[in-house]
Amino acid sequence: MDTNDYRKIPRDTRYDPFGDGEIDDYLNWDQPEDDIVGARLAKPLTADGNRRKEEEQKTSKGARIIREDAFPEVDGRRQTADGRQQTADSRRQTADSRWQTADDRLQEEQEEKQESADGLKITRLRSPVSAAPVLEVKNLSVQFGPIVVLRNINITVQRGETVAIIGESGCGKTVLLKTLIGLLTPAEGEVLFDGMDIHTLDEKELTQQRTRYGFVFQQAALFDSMSIFENISFPLRQHTDYGEQEMLGITRQLLAEVGLSDSVLDKKPAELSGGMRKRVGFARALAMEPEIMLYDEPTTGLDPIMSDVINELMLRSKQNHDVSGIVVTHDMVSARKVADRIVMLYPITRLAPHESQILFDGTPREIEHTQDPRVAQFLKGEAGDRFYEK
Repeated sequence: MDTNDYRKIPRDTRYDPFGDGEIDDYLNWDQPEDDIVGARLAKPLTADGNRRKEEEQKTSKGARIIREDAFPEVDGRRQTADGRQQTADSRRQTADSRWQTADDRLQEEQEEKQESADGLKITRLRSPVSAAPVLEVKNLSVQFGPIVVLRNINITVQRGETVAIIGESGCGKTVLLKTLIGLLTPAEGEVLFDGMDIHTLDEKELTQQRTRYGFVFQQAALFDSMSIFENISFPLRQHTDYGEQEMLGITRQLLAEVGLSDSVLDKKPAELSGGMRKRVGFARALAMEPEIMLYDEPTTGLDPIMSDVINELMLRSKQNHDVSGIVVTHDMVSARKVADRIVMLYPITRLAPHESQILFDGTPREIEHTQDPRVAQFLKGEAGDRFYEK
């Protein structure tokens, strides 16, 4: 029917699909007749909202709203509209099914897809997250022959938490770090990583679990004979099936994260400054998407500006990669900035037989108000009565 013909029909004899006598206020005469209904539906509906709710349930993404009584049976338009609606519904169901299948597959494989610097789609695997603390140290003691270095240590690291281990030289900080990753075997106690005692695992299982750690060494510990690309991609070559282009994409991505350009890819470690080598070591530690990072004196030997760069890298890795961290350091500026908790160890030789080796375990704010003179002396860096050793 032509729209002008529709106008000529007397008001009381016009077809009113809504039955409320208000269609004339909502007709859009510049549109085809089948779009008239859409103009009417733009108005708020009845007060009880029932009709609106029913129509919203029939509506899908971008689909036109068509009421069942919108067209007379005689002209066949309602059947046509229903057919179009059924076809659209079928397409949407097919698309939804595809998306659901894809989502299930991604969830089962625990895959994380990232866009690399050169446009490659890199698939990175990471273990499912457990509810257990990422690391628990229970009644840990370590000794070398008759010399006891660590005695009855208890520390818990929650997921996403960064803990700084401080203390003077010889108190066992680095020994603790090596025990946490299974390089040293404790005389007593347990190290639980994600609920597993790593010192009860066989060599193959322990190697597999170590891929979930990242380790930043004190002097970077890069391979002198390898290029920077080969250094960063070394764990990927050992533990994954990535091709050269995929490893190159990941390496470029990691270099960008630590603030280095692609120009260093073919250089050897000796061609870089100390701060740049630290950054490369940091990038290599992140290559396997670890769940926990272990830092051994990460700012030692660096100037104040470069030390703060390393601090920023630790903070960004926690934010961007959702990793926990244990930082062994003498640098209180670094400890205050990056740590959620600070644990201070004390040399056993200066303790009473049954005195705890952990002098302090709390937040950076709390350590500033400590009442223990030994902790306060370390924070201030004062020699005091320690000029002559016993």
